[in-house]
Amino acid sequence: MKELVKDPVERKQKNASPLPYHGWVGPCEDASNYDSVKNFAQLMWPDGHPQFSDTIHTLATQMEELNKLVWLMLIDSYGLEEESLKMIYKTLVRMMKYMSPSPGEYKSGLHSHTDKPVSTLICEDQISGLEVEVNDSQWIMLSNLSPSSFIFVVGDPLKAWSNGRLKSVNHRVMMSGDKDRYSIAAFVIPNEGTIIKTPKEFIYDQHPRLFKDFDFMDFFHFAFSDLEKLIDSGE
Repeated sequence: MKELVKDPVERKQKNASPLPYHGWVGPCEDASNYDSVKNFAQLMWPDGHPQFSDTIHTLATQMEELNKLVWLMLIDSYGLEEESLKMIYKTLVRMMKYMSPSPGEYKSGLHSHTDKPVSTLICEDQISGLEVEVNDSQWIMLSNLSPSSFIFVVGDPLKAWSNGRLKSVNHRVMMSGDKDRYSIAAFVIPNEGTIIKTPKEFIYDQHPRLFKDFDFMDFFHFAFSDLEKLIDSGE
């Protein structure tokens, strides 16, 4: 991963896409598909870097399986059928580097936002920085995580699916100290035409419908149409 982020910007810009979250900023689209990873690697290195392709494909496949397991746990906890949260999607992998700040400085590495994919899995190194908002303007840092830990983030669409039971929390990255921070995120991006629907079991007199059914990709484009919507389109 460090080898990739050190590549010249003009080389990484070859990984272009008109879709939000896709293309250069570091993501590898549909990383659980080996051919997709191989095509990405060939943009970055003349020989395709087989070791990189194998590593990213293996990691993405395992993260996708872990995401499916978390989904099944959610479905089971609510007593629902597996069909209630079933969709065709791709796993978008993004590799991120956050630069260390100047000595004594505490600065933003990533602005506060809620996630727009259905859900996200984050694997990070041992450099802390990820914070979540637990109450209005009260932030806690996720620190002292084991090297084998993964962070599951509920996206706005999953919040809508659950009729507000699951929360898509604001989170950000704040940097301090003298070390760069690296992390890998796997985003669940449903295919074109996917409709996010709230199961009927979540809607009743004491808990009326909060969200209309909506087309995921329409929402995705809307959320990225300006910065204010990107920061919080969960409502």
